[in-house]
Amino acid sequence: MLFYVGDKLITLASMLRIPVYMHNIPEEKIIRPAAWDAFGTDMLESADYSACKNFGPLYK
Repeated sequence: MLFYVGDKLITLASMLRIPVYMHNIPEEKIIRPAAWDAFGTDMLESADYSACKNFGPLYK
């Protein structure tokens, strides 16, 4: 039995404000913070970069 954790890693990256692109995970499996909706839902990877730029890094 194989367990795929790619969607969980992308979810963790979004919570840590690390944008991720060029992945093969279906969009319905990725959970993004609700605040990401303010940056658009048409191109989600672009919204990731915009949100990360706006909010800044979680840790410095």
